[in-house]
Parts: sequence; C-alpha cells; structure tokens
Amino acid sequence: QVQLVESGGGLVQAGGSLRLSCAASGLTFSTSKMAWFRQAPGKEREFVAAISIRWGSSRTTYADSVKGRFTVSIDNAKNTLSLQMNSLKPEETAQYYCAADLRAWDSTVGSPTRYQYWGQGTQVTVSS
Repeated sequence: QVQLVESGGGLVQAGGSLRLSCAASGLTFSTSKMAWFRQAPGKEREFVAAISIRWGSSRTTYADSVKGRFTVSIDNAKNTLSLQMNSLKPEETAQYYCAADLRAWDSTVGSPTRYQYWGQGTQVTVSS
C-alpha cells in the first residue's frame, strides 16, 4: 500500500526558505513520477513541481511561477521526496501536497487528476 507523509511546513517571512519532505512507502521511485501541488483556501489545487527517475536519469518540471526558486529532488536511500523553496512570497501560502503516479512521465504531468496517491498535506504560511 502506498503511503505519503509530508513534513517541513511552517511559518516563514517573505523572502525566506523552507524545505518540505515527503516520506514514501509502498512504491519504487524508479517506476513512478512524483509531484508537489499546493492549494490555498478557495482556490483550485495548483501544480508546483514534478520529478521522475528512470534508468538512473532524472527529469524535472516546474510551474513557471516557481522556476529558479524551488528545487524538487529525490533521495532514493531515504525514500524521500523533497521540495526546497527559496524566496517565498505571501501569495504562496497554501497547503502543500506530495503526490505519486505509478505510470510513466507524459505531457499531463501537471494535472492533479493523473496522480493516484496523495499525502495529507503540510501547511506553508508566508508572512509579509
């Protein structure tokens, strides 16, 4: 059974940094793609970043709004997905979720409907 557990959220001032982690079990990173989404109150769930590691090479993609500031990574030894977030903005206050799709990378990587498994989320609050 696949389980995803996020951690690392909290309160940070605008311009600050946070690192989110997602502990994964019941899946193999080499045959899955992983992603981070976020959802603010009253808004739709929004794609943040995705990563896939197959045959020893990694592939990543980011929402335009976070490119150059966020970095997604996988630590195979620890079965952990991470999201390093720098230069955070108040409008990025949201619940952040990690997600897993046990299928190959494709053009719909940014669609939340493609992901079969979700964590419970971790709250990130950015104060101005």
